[in-house]
Amino acid sequence: MDLQLKNRLALVSGSTAGIGFAIAQSLAAEGARVIVNGRQQPAVDAAVAAIAAATGNKPLGFAGDLSVAEVAEALVRQHPGIEILVNNLGIFEAKAFEDIPDADWQRFFDVNVLSGVRLARLVLPAMKAANWGRIVFISSESGVQIPAEMVHYGITKTAQLAVSRGLAESLAGTGITVNSVLPGPTRSRGVNDFVGQMAEAGGKSFAQVEKEFFETVRPTSLIKRFSTPEEVAAMVTYVVSGLASATTGAALRVDGGTTKSAF
Repeated sequence: MDLQLKNRLALVSGSTAGIGFAIAQSLAAEGARVIVNGRQQPAVDAAVAAIAAATGNKPLGFAGDLSVAEVAEALVRQHPGIEILVNNLGIFEAKAFEDIPDADWQRFFDVNVLSGVRLARLVLPAMKAANWGRIVFISSESGVQIPAEMVHYGITKTAQLAVSRGLAESLAGTGITVNSVLPGPTRSRGVNDFVGQMAEAGGKSFAQVEKEFFETVRPTSLIKRFSTPEEVAAMVTYVVSGLASATTGAALRVDGGTTKSAF
């Protein structure tokens, strides 16, 4: 199936590892010109090399913290005409509500919400001029079912859903689509590290901790395992493709059935 992505210029923020890396690699495999982004140049270089080796399509690279306005503006100046924007950049942590200071709330909002809002605003003029574009916010099932162990993270994911829908409404009648994708618990680098630390502290294997997690923390999961970054990337790749022109304003779940709703 031709997804009509060949030579499309795509930016995937936070794409040196995990879900972002899987999305960047999947888009590169479809022939897109992908901009890989991370905070550190060595990580960007390593991701670019790995994707080039796997796909035969060498991505572009941009090192910088895209939660900083000046850095985001510099990227768009350096790479004008971005046609596909995947707002994947994000942070998470488990912390009791009463232990979350104002500074953490601000940091989570700046990284998880405002970075994507800003990038969308920066790339929209070129998309409007071409009357074609794809914007995706990588939200989370935590935006629908706020986790008690990280309320600040969940709220930022809810905010992404609102931004995505509102922006789609503002672009009605154009060739630009805006959607959000909601992964469930996914075996990304951060989750691997987090679960690995729990396993080590408890003298258990990763598989044991995973089983316990889905028995107690996410019992509504229907697949009873962590999703893979590649499974999330497959959804995103379709949504940003030329074939998905009738899909906009949607919140698309790749959560293993964790969200207990058919809608």
